[in-house]
Amino acid sequence: MFRETLELLLGLREELDIVAAVSTGNEAPDVCERLRPDVVLMDYRMPGLNGAQATEAVLRASPESRVVCLTASVSRKEIAQLEAAGAVACISKDGDLDAIVAAIHDAAGRTANA
Repeated sequence: MFRETLELLLGLREELDIVAAVSTGNEAPDVCERLRPDVVLMDYRMPGLNGAQATEAVLRASPESRVVCLTASVSRKEIAQLEAAGAVACISKDGDLDAIVAAIHDAAGRTANA
């Protein structure tokens, strides 16, 4: 439900293009290899691969992509795993939409006002 709502809200932002959404970590690498997104929003807890495993697989499939982890809660150990896997940020699902959009822009190398 959260993924679908976020996809809808981000899709309303003119500066963002949503190219895909998947429901499991196992699906992400294949989709990213095919579509080569600039930024991937990754949940830590999902069916299949966890966020760190999926991040690593996504970056092998699409090395130019940047991964931002978006999660309800992660431990310090899990954050370290995400960073080691190549995630550029880990932000809370509890944050407001502007914070999520700013993290996407930062990951893409743009400012939120660009």
